[in-house]
Amino acid sequence: MTETLVPSTAPAARRPLTSRRSVRIVGGLLLPLLILLVWQLSSTLGLVTASQLPPPASVWVAAVDLFERGQLTLYVAISTQRVLIGFAIGAALGLAAGALVGLSRAADIFFAPTLGAIRAVPSLAWVPLLIIWLKIGEESKITLIAIGAFFPVYTTVAQALRHVDRQLVEAGRAFGLRGVRLFGAVQLPAVIPSVISGLRLALAQAWLFLVAAELIAASMGLGFLLSDSGNNGRVDRILLAIILLALLGKLTDAILGVFEKWAIKKWA
Repeated sequence: MTETLVPSTAPAARRPLTSRRSVRIVGGLLLPLLILLVWQLSSTLGLVTASQLPPPASVWVAAVDLFERGQLTLYVAISTQRVLIGFAIGAALGLAAGALVGLSRAADIFFAPTLGAIRAVPSLAWVPLLIIWLKIGEESKITLIAIGAFFPVYTTVAQALRHVDRQLVEAGRAFGLRGVRLFGAVQLPAVIPSVISGLRLALAQAWLFLVAAELIAASMGLGFLLSDSGNNGRVDRILLAIILLALLGKLTDAILGVFEKWAIKKWA
C-alpha cells in the first residue's frame, strides 16, 4: 500500500513587524513628534515663558532669518567640514595605533597605559594648550576633533585584534601570509564589525568635540552659533543649533550605517 504525499500548506514564516523598514522609520519618528507636541503645548499653554523656551515657530523663524542672510548654510558647511576632516585624521591614526597595540604585546605594554591616561583628559582641557601651540586657526580646531575621534577607534580596534581567533591566524600563516598581508587578509576582516562600531563612536565623538573646538576663537560654525547666541540671550538660535547638530550627527551616522552593511557583506 502506497502513501500519497500531500504538499505542505503551512504558511511561510512572516517577518516580524519590527523588522519592516517602514515600521522602523515611523516608530523612530514617534518620539521626536511627541517631544515637538509637548514643546508646542508648553509654549501655547504658558507653562514656560517664551524667554526660557520659545515655541517651535520661533526657532523656524530664526532658521529662515539666518538662511536668508546666508549664515545658516555657511555655518553648517564649516562645521561639517571640520568634523569630517578631524574624523578622517583621528580615525586613521586610531586604526594604525589600535592595530599596533592589538597585534604587538610589546607595543601594548609600552603605549596602552599612557594612551589610556590621555583618553581620560576632558576635551576642554586641550583648548588652551592647542591655542598656544597651533594658534586660533583651523589647525587647532581640527586637531581637537581628531583627538576626540582617535580614541574610540583605537580602543575598539586594539581590543578586537587581541581576541581574533588564533586558529584563523595560524591558518593564514600556513598559507604564507605574514605582516601586512596577514593583517589585511585575515585579521582585519575578522574585526570589521568592531572597526565599524569604533568608527561610528568616533564620528559621534567628533561632533561632541566640535563645540569645544569652535570655542577656540571661532567666528563661524554651529559651535560659534551656540556660544554667540548664549551671550546674546537668543534661546531660539541656541535650540536651532542643538537641533542642527542632532540632525547632522544622525545623518552622518546613517551614512556610516550604510557603509557598515556593505563592508560586512564584502569582508566579514
